[in-house]
Amino acid sequence: MTTQQLSDAELASQPAAYWTGVAYEALIAYIRARQAEKGYTQPQFWLLRNLSKNDISPDGEGMTLRELRQAMASYLRPEDDLAAEAEVLLKRGWLTRDAEKRLWLTTEGEQARVDIAGLAPSIVSVLHEGIDDADYVTTLKVLQRLIRNADGTAA
Repeated sequence: MTTQQLSDAELASQPAAYWTGVAYEALIAYIRARQAEKGYTQPQFWLLRNLSKNDISPDGEGMTLRELRQAMASYLRPEDDLAAEAEVLLKRGWLTRDAEKRLWLTTEGEQARVDIAGLAPSIVSVLHEGIDDADYVTTLKVLQRLIRNADGTAA
């Protein structure tokens, strides 16, 4: 696909699947680069979130890597190695592992999750620059409709 400026008529004939794929890759690359600058990875943050009773976990109970992979199946990327990422968090003291190989969030891990979550608004601000809220909402509604039209499930 070309990066030249297209007319509205030309844009209307462009394949949405192509552009959503390009957008996805660009957004993920940007987010992950900003996270790496701060010393953590997106999968590490997801591990912390999925183990926190103050975030995704309903009860804060420990989980095995298999359970965590299942919980994150819809957003893990093929290159994401949860076992390696968990080892980093274990060494940092943000997670512990029990005899049943369940991972548990530590107090330090919960504080790290809160600190990392605090970085998200600055990333969102850059990504939303020049896009007003109404246009953003319209875009998401259009994407949801495309998903439904393709017999997918739009949350």
